[in-house]
Amino acid sequence: MKNLFKIIYSLLAVLLIGLQSCDEGFEELNNNPDAVNEPTAEYIFTKAQLDAIDCQYYATNVICAGGFMQHFATYKDVPSLGDRYTWSQGGYPYDYFNGIFPNAVNEIAEVIKAVEEDPEQVNLLSIARIWKVYVMHKITDLYGDIPYSEAAMGYTSTIYTPKYDEQSSIYTDLLSELEEAALALDDSKASFGDADLIYSGNTVQWRKFAYSLMLRLGSRLSKVDASTSQTWVQKAIAGGVIMDDADVASIPYTDGPQTFNYNPVAYGLLSNDYGTGDGVSNKEGGKLAETFISYLKETNDPRLNVLSIVWINGVADTSAAIQSGMPNGLIGGSAPENYGSYSEPNPNTLLKYESPFLVMTNAETNLLLAEAAVKGWSSTISAEDAYENAVSASMRNWSLYDASAGYISDSKINAYLAQNPFSTGTTEEKLEQINTQYWVSLFPDETEIYSNWRRSGYPLLTPVSVPGNITNGTIPRRLIYPPDEETLNATNWAEAVNRIGGNDFTTRVWWDAE
Repeated sequence: MKNLFKIIYSLLAVLLIGLQSCDEGFEELNNNPDAVNEPTAEYIFTKAQLDAIDCQYYATNVICAGGFMQHFATYKDVPSLGDRYTWSQGGYPYDYFNGIFPNAVNEIAEVIKAVEEDPEQVNLLSIARIWKVYVMHKITDLYGDIPYSEAAMGYTSTIYTPKYDEQSSIYTDLLSELEEAALALDDSKASFGDADLIYSGNTVQWRKFAYSLMLRLGSRLSKVDASTSQTWVQKAIAGGVIMDDADVASIPYTDGPQTFNYNPVAYGLLSNDYGTGDGVSNKEGGKLAETFISYLKETNDPRLNVLSIVWINGVADTSAAIQSGMPNGLIGGSAPENYGSYSEPNPNTLLKYESPFLVMTNAETNLLLAEAAVKGWSSTISAEDAYENAVSASMRNWSLYDASAGYISDSKINAYLAQNPFSTGTTEEKLEQINTQYWVSLFPDETEIYSNWRRSGYPLLTPVSVPGNITNGTIPRRLIYPPDEETLNATNWAEAVNRIGGNDFTTRVWWDAE
């Protein structure tokens, strides 16, 4: 894997040098057999995968969504947007927007453009279309209306101020793209091979990924349009979603030699906050939150021992009894006296540079299948079986981080399920249990957890309310567009802001209906 990364980035460097030199010495470039005249789809696709995952993880997933979801807490003032909804400086609420468009969005558009005219490259095109859906749904879920149909068209069509599409139309296209791309995959034709970091070009697995993503997006519509939601959920289930551990979508990383080799979760957490190893010198004052750790302790969840630690005399102690989350909403800017006793991410799982990033898992798909069963939208599996499959998968998946430190035995999994059986109560009680489990099982994919919370309303989180907060004491419903958009794309920005009801943290995106 290290050699693969070295080769890919060496070739990317050559590609970029070739492209950057296009305005100097055209005659020499056209006659130079060693110059790169056309982008190589495989190399750009690899970078599009990496840049989609490694996009402002700390700012977006920890400071914003992770704080909103009360997985992370901080006592410091500057990084307090997610923790207590105060914000005076830093680009946290728009770093993702600024980072994803010039990189992953442009890159996947280049891949599609490079292969769309060649019928023999139908698998490269289909996989690229599926990955584009993954990239774009993350952006629209965070911001609402975004540049979509005219995004990445500056070079090809000189559209430098793209319009903002309505989220409803974006979702219609995203789901159609998934359906068309999944059906177009041809198991007999060539694919990306090793340039695809997730499935090595395996079309069978990419088809499952496409339908799993369809299941996610179809479920997302449940509040705003239940009928359409049901249609797409049923299409996804019929198409076949990720069910087995072998089909989990993940991107592998290594421990070097360059930082781009590092798992972005581990790198973001270590470089910004948790790299001190003493429990008291954290640069951004962060800890795991009381709401999260308390819930894991109350339910005797064995995942507590693999995701959190407390530093005791320089040793990372995973003992459940001593785990303690820090409250959200602390004010004053000074560390509490017992700061060192609060839980932090486990350096042997979450903070391992060489751990994989789990893009989509059978824990998520089974939870969504459980919800579909509860609603009567599917009879392929019972809600109870799907729920138990989801919990079991989530616990097994921690061993992907580290085979030893992340291992949870079958006996512990069974004991947890026995102590926390699937609800026999009302439909709403079952939905609460399923979506609260989503909040646990998808950690640390905070942006997805945040989207599902807005969609489902679970878990039931108690907002903090401190002086100077900018949401009137409510958990934010979206991130805000960057100031540059108001300046450089003013007309389209203004139209979008007026349409969604204001560029505010409390404005709801289209599918987040009241």
